[in-house]
Amino acid sequence: MPEMHFRVRWPDGSEERCYSPSLVIHDYFQPGAAYPLPEFLRRSREALQIASERVRAKYGFACSSALDQLARIEARASDFPPGDDAAVRIVAFD
Repeated sequence: MPEMHFRVRWPDGSEERCYSPSLVIHDYFQPGAAYPLPEFLRRSREALQIASERVRAKYGFACSSALDQLARIEARASDFPPGDDAAVRIVAFD
C-alpha cells in the first residue's frame, strides 16, 4: 500500500510532518492551500479514517499509525482557541 507524508504549518508557524498509509490525502488537501482549523480537522478525520479502512480491507486490520496520526492532529489542534480564525497550511506532500 503506498504510504505518504504531508507537511502542515500550524497557525503558530510550527510545522509538522504527518503520515498517511494511503495516497487518499491527495483527494482532501492541496499543497500550498490553507484550511480553517475546523475544516482541516474535518478533512483530516475523513481522509485518515478512509486510509485506515483501506489498510483493513487489504490486511484485515485497521491502521493504528493512521489513527495515531489523527489523534496527534486533534491534540495539536486543541492548542488553538475554539472559534479562532486560525488556518492550517499544507506545506507539501513528501
